[in-house]
Amino acid sequence: MKKNSHLLVIGAASIDTKGRASRPIQAGTSTPGTIRVSVGGVGRNLAENLARLGEQVVLLSAVGDDGSGRRILHQARECGIDVSHVLVSTTAEQHTAAYLAVLDETGNLVMSIDDMGIHRRLMTPGYIHRHRALFREAQMVILDANLSPATLRTIFRLARQHAVPVCADPTTASLAPRLRPHLPDLLLVTPNAAEAEALCGLPVTDRESALLAAHRLVSLGVQIAIITLGATGLVYATSQESGHIPAIEVEVVDLTGAGDALTAAVIFGLLHNLSIAEAVRLGTSAAALTLECRETVCPTLSLEQLYDRLVI
Repeated sequence: MKKNSHLLVIGAASIDTKGRASRPIQAGTSTPGTIRVSVGGVGRNLAENLARLGEQVVLLSAVGDDGSGRRILHQARECGIDVSHVLVSTTAEQHTAAYLAVLDETGNLVMSIDDMGIHRRLMTPGYIHRHRALFREAQMVILDANLSPATLRTIFRLARQHAVPVCADPTTASLAPRLRPHLPDLLLVTPNAAEAEALCGLPVTDRESALLAAHRLVSLGVQIAIITLGATGLVYATSQESGHIPAIEVEVVDLTGAGDALTAAVIFGLLHNLSIAEAVRLGTSAAALTLECRETVCPTLSLEQLYDRLVI
């Protein structure tokens, strides 16, 4: 990988609205709890985590010319993310993406709704091609699956052309299949159980089946496959090694963003020449830190905090 160059993150930026119930949720009626609004979007989350760990990050995304879009851009600049290439729509119909989540009293996701249409409509192959110079100097490309199949094809073509490794977050089980044609071009993929099933076709119900699915992803061309399993931890596989890392026990405040933190910390480890096992442990530490935080990305994230929580 190129040294002293930027990380190019391509994907969703949104405003997250999360409501957490303070007692068991009953359908059809209001439940007392807390509601919090924060910046989010998988691509943006990855970018912020990496920027907070000290990496030089350039974000390609799209926002509306509205209060939500301005909030996203302002917060990203404060974190050190280069947002000079983010597309800001001036069309009233193109509003900033939004994500709505309902969490139960334990912090687990009950249901969610995402409104990410702006990324599919505006982050076109043409938009990516206009920023092709960013690929030339990129150390790595990191993307989420909110992008259209045509846009993904353009990204992978440019990455191959400039010999830039690509890491991907499948985002959801419904979007994960968009990555199937590109598995041989991936350095790293980090699905959860449902997303792994969607990618490789094998059922993932426990640790053993997850490890089989991780090996299957490697056989399909992925260099590093990590499958997250919630409280069970995660499994990982490469062509040379595989293993299981248990989750760090914490009091869960909010599950949102934990997977993005894990992916970002693993990427950080790989960039700094940690072994796969060490990088994955760093990712587990980042996920634990994020689970305890009300924000989608923990604002106090640092390398020192990650090592304080590291599973040996």
